[in-house]
Amino acid sequence: MTYRRQTLLTLALAGVSMFQAVPALAQVKPLRVGWVFAMANAPAVIAEQKRFFAEEGLSVELKSFGDGPVLQQALAAGELDVAYVGAPPVYQWFSRGLDARILAKVNFGQAAVISSSAGPIKAVADLRGKRLASVAKGSGMDVLLRGFVLKEQAKLDPDKDLSILPMPPANMNAALDRNVADAAFLWEPFVSQALLRGNSRLVMDLNQALPQYPWYVVMAPTATLKERGGDVVKLLRAHHKAIAFLKQQPAESNQIIAQAFKLEAVQAPDGKTIAPESVVQEARKRLGWSDQLEASDLRFIQRLMDYSLTLGFISQPLKVEQVVDQSYWVKANAGLAR
Repeated sequence: MTYRRQTLLTLALAGVSMFQAVPALAQVKPLRVGWVFAMANAPAVIAEQKRFFAEEGLSVELKSFGDGPVLQQALAAGELDVAYVGAPPVYQWFSRGLDARILAKVNFGQAAVISSSAGPIKAVADLRGKRLASVAKGSGMDVLLRGFVLKEQAKLDPDKDLSILPMPPANMNAALDRNVADAAFLWEPFVSQALLRGNSRLVMDLNQALPQYPWYVVMAPTATLKERGGDVVKLLRAHHKAIAFLKQQPAESNQIIAQAFKLEAVQAPDGKTIAPESVVQEARKRLGWSDQLEASDLRFIQRLMDYSLTLGFISQPLKVEQVVDQSYWVKANAGLAR
């Protein structure tokens, strides 16, 4: 065989090998990850921007959603593989037929009750007969409000003793300013923005009343766990790295958060301008991040389930063991320094 013919044969064989490899590469699809657009879900942003997903050899498509119900629709339609969402939606969807599992924690804290600094409300018991701006009835935060804040702490009947006005959290501070509402139940960064402006009073910080209570979690339908369990482990490893970065590099992570959530500077009562990164730093007083679900976290999620049953948001009792699977977190964290 001449050198020319041998070279052509080698190239041809190489071409066949390359051609055969293309379909295999095309089959590797990005992991589609949805997340509720809330500061508490900052680990999803950090993992993408600091390339922690890529470090794990994982291709991820991140998509943000304004609230849990819209995200749930995307999950039910098979448009997402994993989600960063509140714990209550996961078990509520589970009770309605969406077979999914909570895999890891994302954050603790974030919520508070605030009122106008010039108003009469100084404690949650003062909400009797008043107007409280909050979220839609039956949502995850509404479970926390009605079950813990109003029933347990204020000793109030949520349906009889006050008026709960559902509205977007971004509108709640304006509702206080215009006397549309007497108080508001909201979360970060809206709490910090209101407090730094000096026109609001902190009535209840839930992270003080319920130290380090878990809220957002990483969850996945069981179909994802069966089909892409290895990728889920990679995602949870990147998630762990993001949380470590949030703790170890607060200044840089505050800048990333401020930019990602398009936070604006706040005008303080003395006329000084408070930078967006300082708003994030203020929010850290009521908000933190962790990926490990502790025994106390599981007890709290069970408590939320019990609230939901009492409030009529789920029709039958559930146990936390039905919706939590920490085995993927254990695999992801094997060998990682904590």
